[in-house]
Amino acid sequence: MTDTSERPEIVVGVDPARNWRLAVSWAADAAERRGSALRLALAVPPPRDTQHVDDTPRFQARAVAGRNALEAAAAWAHDRAPGVPVATALLEGNPAQVMAQLSTEAEMVVLGSRHLSRTEEFLSAGSLVVPVTAQARCPVAVVGDTEHTTQASPQLVVGVDGSEASQAALAFAFEEAHVRGCGLRTVAVWQPPVFTRHPDHATLFRAARQRLTEATLVLAERYPDVPVTHEVTEGSPVEVLAEAAEHALAVVVGRRGRGGYTGMRVGSVVRGLLHRAHCPVVTVPAA
Repeated sequence: MTDTSERPEIVVGVDPARNWRLAVSWAADAAERRGSALRLALAVPPPRDTQHVDDTPRFQARAVAGRNALEAAAAWAHDRAPGVPVATALLEGNPAQVMAQLSTEAEMVVLGSRHLSRTEEFLSAGSLVVPVTAQARCPVAVVGDTEHTTQASPQLVVGVDGSEASQAALAFAFEEAHVRGCGLRTVAVWQPPVFTRHPDHATLFRAARQRLTEATLVLAERYPDVPVTHEVTEGSPVEVLAEAAEHALAVVVGRRGRGGYTGMRVGSVVRGLLHRAHCPVVTVPAA
């Protein structure tokens, strides 16, 4: 284990039962770009000591498998980014709750994804994506596919709707585009008002584009090296953003609230992108 206390940390959830290599590689690259440290974390649910079943042997087997997976993941990360300090943490507790707690001190949390359906996601006891995304206090990157680099000019996509959460997403997206040296495509999805007497939709559309441009002014001045485009498109937010991100390095969106009582409320747009987007999805909580 390497001491990472002097650098901000990117925390990666490692699951020994699934392929963790894509998420660890993505996180190692991000840590290298940002000058951050990497913490590979794995939580094992505590044993259930009941009158009928002693779960201790199963717990011990999970702990051994977890320790082996963390060692393999640390070696993988070191090979990927030799200059990045890497630490491992084998913890006891509910995996989703442990990862959410680690997010309070992390720069970013990175998780892998199996692209489960909504029903599968809800029924999967080991699934971390929805509860951690809903509860995390820092940005959460869900890496289910490799980054798409087929475009001549690589870019990030960020969804903007004027909310506090989308402003936080914009700030993250500008910084990420800056450290990556890529462009930024800001997208606002415009839905014409249903109950209105205003006949001139073109005027309303131009006003929406003006609001999008104004939302990026301060950040564009702070990051003059980031090429920015503005796009207002009519349609479903999930469909529009998923299509815009088809060849993007990642898509960034804001997350409102703190997950509700169940810790599963991420919003329809975030949930839709987690299942639809074919690139990493980064969800940023409101400041």
